[in-house]
Amino acid sequence: MTPESGLDPEHEALVADSVGFALLVVLQTLTPAERLAFVLHDMFAIPFDEVARIVDRSPDAARQLASRARRRVRGAPEPDADRRRQRELADAFLAAASDGDFTRLLEVLDPDVVLRVDQGAALPLLELRGAEAVARQASAYTHLHAFARPVQVNGTAGFLVVRDGRPLVLGTNTGRHGRIAEIDIIADPERLEALGLPLADG
Repeated sequence: MTPESGLDPEHEALVADSVGFALLVVLQTLTPAERLAFVLHDMFAIPFDEVARIVDRSPDAARQLASRARRRVRGAPEPDADRRRQRELADAFLAAASDGDFTRLLEVLDPDVVLRVDQGAALPLLELRGAEAVARQASAYTHLHAFARPVQVNGTAGFLVVRDGRPLVLGTNTGRHGRIAEIDIIADPERLEALGLPLADG
């Protein structure tokens, strides 16, 4: 695992443009009806009367669905402004996870940390809450963390796991108040393949 980003600026731009990571993760936490109502109305300006027919709700209910989704999207946490601190937190997490060091993981994780894992369209979004639960999950994948390298995704410190020429995991860590408060992971092979990430093993 190298101390610098495993992606050159061109590849970092590709990841940022292709993933829209934070927004995609938030959208995936919505119910299908909330996601449809929000995307159709707020992104495509489709009137609520039409949205209602698509989601099989009344116009008022469709409006409420979009409103709930909008609050979730707007409430998505921003990473700490200090990028050096972001990187230090991400590197500390990777080092502790690679060693399977449960105590060090607890030290770097916020007590209310949230882990979200996108496993693909066929599987539900995995969500874990709390430092102990997330530390246990990270410790269970020590064999993968050994293949992780630091990257930047949409300006947020993250990591990329590549093994045997295949991207396995792309993740970001959102730091708040000196600890990691959110970890968002893409483990969907199709989405990872579509990003065109550099595949030299780290």
